[in-house]
Amino acid sequence: MIENLKAFLDSKVQQYNRPDFIPNDPISIPHLFTQKQDIEIMGFWAATLAWGQRVTIINKCKELINLMDGAPYDFIMNHREPDLKKLLHFKHRTFNDTDTLYFISFFRHHYEHHDSLEAAFVSPEGKTAAATAIETSLNHFRRYFFSLPDHPRRTMKHVSSPSQKSTCKRLNMFLRWMVRKDNTGVDFGIWSHIKPADLIMPCDLHVDRVARKLKLITRKQTDWQTAVELTETLRHFDPADPVKYDFALFGLGIEEKF
Repeated sequence: MIENLKAFLDSKVQQYNRPDFIPNDPISIPHLFTQKQDIEIMGFWAATLAWGQRVTIINKCKELINLMDGAPYDFIMNHREPDLKKLLHFKHRTFNDTDTLYFISFFRHHYEHHDSLEAAFVSPEGKTAAATAIETSLNHFRRYFFSLPDHPRRTMKHVSSPSQKSTCKRLNMFLRWMVRKDNTGVDFGIWSHIKPADLIMPCDLHVDRVARKLKLITRKQTDWQTAVELTETLRHFDPADPVKYDFALFGLGIEEKF
């Protein structure tokens, strides 16, 4: 039974982890760029804004890119105060201009000191077991992200952490994009400190529903521990790259209404 399920999920990974998956998914946004910092910035932003219909998410991200003159990293590092005025009407659901301006402030602060956004996820507390390592990293990242003295309280709802019992779906999805390495060209694999084996499954409503239907989850509620449980189950199928099954569960849930 387990071997049959692994074979089924592996076939779905092959079906969806391919270049034609990119255009209709928010991952298409960082794929518009070649510079590492642009990929990181717009990858993070696309993941943050990833709720609602995918077409709307992609369009809002493209709108944001246009407001930053088509060059997010250059705009963030070199803008002057008057340049920010055109961002004052940007909005996607509950994400508004206040949140946008703080994201820009954070990115500028970070890239003034680091070459890559990966440094923001490397916790000074060190690494232990895989799930604990990512949990520590995500808790550290949220504290660091809101470490600027003028951070708006309202913006804090847009960046989750395991300490809030959240599944951290958006952050785990962003980490998948940046960390996973294979030859299909969907995920970027441009980070090296975090390993694919350490990643935790992005657990949204669709993935959660399909995983429960396939009996990959036993936990009743959906929270951080649920994402960890699902990942641990999938590690039995591929210890080195359990999160590749995000393609299978997401594809089954969204494309096939499984």
